[in-house]
Amino acid sequence: MDRNYWPSVPNCPSYPSTAYGYQPNDRLPGFLPAFPVESQASYFGCTGTACEYPPDGDGLPDFLPDFALLARQDDRENLPERTKEPSVWRELRSLGIKIGVIVGVALLLFTLVYGLHYNLDPGMNPSVKDGDLVIFYRWDKKYHAGDLILLTFQRKNQVRRVVATAGDTIDITEEGLMVNGALQQEPGISQKTQRYENGIAFPITLGEGQVFVLGDAREGAADSRIYGPVNAKDTRGSVIAILRRRNL
Repeated sequence: MDRNYWPSVPNCPSYPSTAYGYQPNDRLPGFLPAFPVESQASYFGCTGTACEYPPDGDGLPDFLPDFALLARQDDRENLPERTKEPSVWRELRSLGIKIGVIVGVALLLFTLVYGLHYNLDPGMNPSVKDGDLVIFYRWDKKYHAGDLILLTFQRKNQVRRVVATAGDTIDITEEGLMVNGALQQEPGISQKTQRYENGIAFPITLGEGQVFVLGDAREGAADSRIYGPVNAKDTRGSVIAILRRRNL
């Protein structure tokens, strides 16, 4: 404890009245309140001609602050600049935390909500080409004719186009693809739609929750002409974006 913090106390040789410019009943340095001279004398154990320091530890009245804490605060405030953490490191650490949060959220989204598929199947050419990156949405399985969906056949993912939904009757004739007796006009499909010799029998009517899918490359694509109608709940989701390899 530094004596300089304390005012003079009457009749105490160890605390001369003029040593530090204090007078009885003066306020203590800065942050400390004044207290009567009688309290000063009784607290410091002044009995006529002798004064003693307060007991070990803090030993201060309840209304006085903790000198050890104040000293530690002063020490921190007076640290040399080189010992303080540079602002650039604080900024980098903050940036790293933000990037980590963004990456974590993205991983969560693309695990539970969205998905990525790297296409290696030529069955959807030219709409989806070999090497395209497909983004699909896992939770939208209420499909309509013309939708692109992602499904699994023989342990391989493939993108296919929905051409009919529940309740529709599909047939493939010499004219082409027939849905409910009407010949389908399919812009962007350049190859004729034909049956496969070892495929399913036609005509076929779809049950509840089923869709009929075809590849845009109608010659040779593995689709519902081979494996029949698909249960929508068993698909992986609807395609929402296609990123061309040359644009990545």
